[in-house]
Amino acid sequence: MLSICFTQWCDCKDVLYCGILLKKLEENNRKRIFCPLDPKHTVYEDQLEKHLKKCNSREKPKPDYFIQDINAGLKDETDILDEVVPISSLSKEQLENIIKKLRKASDGLNCTLKDQIMSHPALHDVLNDPKNGDSAFKHLKQQASILGNIERLNLLGPRRCFVEFGAGRGKLSHWVDIALQEAEKVYFLLVERVTTRFKVDGKHKNRNSVFERLQIDIQHLCLSKIPVLIKEKLPVVGIGKHLCGVATDLALRCLVETYPTRCKERNEEPVAKRIKNDAMDAENDTLVNEGSKKNELEQWSPVAGIVIALCCHHRCDWRHYVGKEFFKTLGLGSVEFNYFQRMSSWATCGMRETTLETSKINIKKRDDQTNDNEEHDHEGYRKTDENPEGLPGLLTVEERKNIGRLCKLLIDQGRIQYLQQKGYDASLQYYTDSLVSLENVLLTALPK
Repeated sequence: MLSICFTQWCDCKDVLYCGILLKKLEENNRKRIFCPLDPKHTVYEDQLEKHLKKCNSREKPKPDYFIQDINAGLKDETDILDEVVPISSLSKEQLENIIKKLRKASDGLNCTLKDQIMSHPALHDVLNDPKNGDSAFKHLKQQASILGNIERLNLLGPRRCFVEFGAGRGKLSHWVDIALQEAEKVYFLLVERVTTRFKVDGKHKNRNSVFERLQIDIQHLCLSKIPVLIKEKLPVVGIGKHLCGVATDLALRCLVETYPTRCKERNEEPVAKRIKNDAMDAENDTLVNEGSKKNELEQWSPVAGIVIALCCHHRCDWRHYVGKEFFKTLGLGSVEFNYFQRMSSWATCGMRETTLETSKINIKKRDDQTNDNEEHDHEGYRKTDENPEGLPGLLTVEERKNIGRLCKLLIDQGRIQYLQQKGYDASLQYYTDSLVSLENVLLTALPK
């Protein structure tokens, strides 16, 4: 089909110009500059002032639930590291000493996790859809298993507020909502610090559930100031699929430390009793009758449960890590943690050859807590200074894999002990096969 081009005569020249060409000729005399708010894009210099008023990177008014560093944890000046020495620069003796500390600290830990690979009827049809590609099928199997585990823990029901951390497109909340169908008073808070494309939030406009997206870093999120939680007074269920390293620690502190503390500060005893009855089983409700009102408030938790698929331990950070006390009881500190979190990537990069032979993976690095594909397995394949050729003593692939797994387990064990100290029954389990995802460990927790 031929395109129609509107033309006009130039007053000064007896030449016929295309209107589009005239516009381009005019623009060629204008200067483009980098946006001072975000140098990733440019703007015409003569339109800068207008652009700054509507630029997506402009500083927006902070919502009430933004409290600077509320979930960051205490900053210990004694834990500030000097310049980090790359693992590939360590001598053979230094590396052996670090690995020896790792093995000693791991003694007594249960290195064999229980399989809790499940599914859910809500995803039955889509899982059997032949139109799905391998990548889509992989994600659906994980979402089905997470949903199955949420139901296994009796957390899938009405009168709940599901908070999805690192929500990305919101697919996990989507399937939770599908599973609940016409359940009453179901709310979803989708926490994501970056703007996300292809969100599925719009698919739920005609349903009974309510979806709200919070564009905020978990580090600054105060749940007790979320309007819907203040108004509806519903128990919270924290969920997440592939929540990257440090984001997991921030989410745990947000759920079990800062949120309950702020709720108790409001001194709303009737609310506490109501949430407890909604969130816990009947056998736990008997504790209310056995204890005094004071003990009831001490034992109460506004969080009904936590179900988070872990990911990317190499992105953990000592400042925000919730398991510091656990490490210190083992005689370990920030230096050892720094090496362990980087060596944790060996658990996945050691399987590089097998994975690349069996699947086509788009290797792309991003610094977000989550990405559009909601998958971070490929992070284990990034090029780092810890490549096999640069390691002292040339560890074998199998040795690297085992060491990486121990690092992950030790870091996660610190999270488990943190949750136990906060009054939760917490555990780790495999929720999917390693052929589906190399990051296949699920952390679950219920208030005691």
